[in-house]
Amino acid sequence: MSTLRPLLAGLAAALLAASAFAAPAAAAKPNIIFILADDYGTGEVSSYGADNYRTPNIDALAAGGMRFTRAYTVPLCGPSRAQILTGRYGFRNGATNQDATGEFTTAEKMVPALLKPAGYVTSAVGKWGQLPLGPAEFGFDDYLKFTGSGTYWNTQSKGRTYLVNGEKRDLRDREYLPDVMHDHIAAWVAKNRERPFFLYYSMSHVHSEILPTPDSAPDSKDLYTDNVRYMDKLVGKLVAELEKLQLRDRTMIVFLGDNGTASGRYERATIGGRTLAGSKGDMLEGGALVPMIVNFPGLVPAGTVNADPVDSSSFFPTFAALAGAPLPQGTVIDGENLLPALRGGKNASRGWAFNQLARQWWVREANWKLNHAGELFDMSDAPFSEKAVPAGSTDAAAVAARSRLSAVLAKLNPAGGVPDRGPESGRHAKNAEAREQKKNKK
Repeated sequence: MSTLRPLLAGLAAALLAASAFAAPAAAAKPNIIFILADDYGTGEVSSYGADNYRTPNIDALAAGGMRFTRAYTVPLCGPSRAQILTGRYGFRNGATNQDATGEFTTAEKMVPALLKPAGYVTSAVGKWGQLPLGPAEFGFDDYLKFTGSGTYWNTQSKGRTYLVNGEKRDLRDREYLPDVMHDHIAAWVAKNRERPFFLYYSMSHVHSEILPTPDSAPDSKDLYTDNVRYMDKLVGKLVAELEKLQLRDRTMIVFLGDNGTASGRYERATIGGRTLAGSKGDMLEGGALVPMIVNFPGLVPAGTVNADPVDSSSFFPTFAALAGAPLPQGTVIDGENLLPALRGGKNASRGWAFNQLARQWWVREANWKLNHAGELFDMSDAPFSEKAVPAGSTDAAAVAARSRLSAVLAKLNPAGGVPDRGPESGRHAKNAEAREQKKNKK
């Protein structure tokens, strides 16, 4: 027995040491919160120079992290979400237009399928519209989803009920759905604070129908600004929850718009008194250019600005690298791992972004853009204007840019991927037809 006791003591010490080593290793896996604002462009974020909106909580994320000034996603919400969650361009995942987005299958792997084997618990809260099936079918452990877009109150027909993990719930009178979503998130984060988690938070704001918020004055004359303020407030409340739970330093927060500002609102979304070229649904700059802010204390240098062109296919491989998760075998992932760039590395980006909607596409460098028709644009005055370069231009910089961007498109080969069969606008067929009829009546 006398010889057994030292052996047992040594074994206990070894187990204790092993557990002490394992705990920090598990804790080292960071939490990831991805906040997706709806119909929200750069001209509505004050840290991007917006003239008419103030967003102090979103700006605080930018001040403490990295703000991207050339971040792009698909100009309509369905294909945009598909690209974000799969890391694949529309000509690969088939989500080239609003209708096609609802048709792709679970053969397409979304972020939860990537992160769960790495030990993550996952939740999707908010808008799932345009995407097929539901969050659970694509691997989310938890979800709250509502019908359609721009859902806030039960006075809206689509706002009478919402789903929580398969259970239909009534939205009560004077109950504000964005607050219900926040409360669900706060409870879920608190429940899972000891595990690494991924939250896909797809907000109602600021998609129309624009209605009063709980903070709107009874006689408010500017409900849209009220909604921007309330969205910003919800971002601040979420950060406060993380701080309360002492999770802030272990959590990467990404804030992104799902496409540019909606038509009818982009005229007011000015920067320095100038209107951006294009809006939601356009292949012009304002359709795809979105606010992108990444905040992660200890990894992302505070107060940095990144002007490299990036697109939303890159979140999938970036989250994989952050979580130490392998990428799917036998599947082309279009995005680039942005971790080197997020750490402040110089020239850490591949230097271009790609965008596709329906049968239109372009590839974009900092100062040049080449589209599906072979048209080259000088983007030195972007996002306010795009200057067409004559096809026969002999300008050395333009010739070199055309050569570089042509090589990128040739390698991607969008025309050789899944063919688009919807309206050229990329919108729902019924909506595109109605818009065309309205246009012809004018």
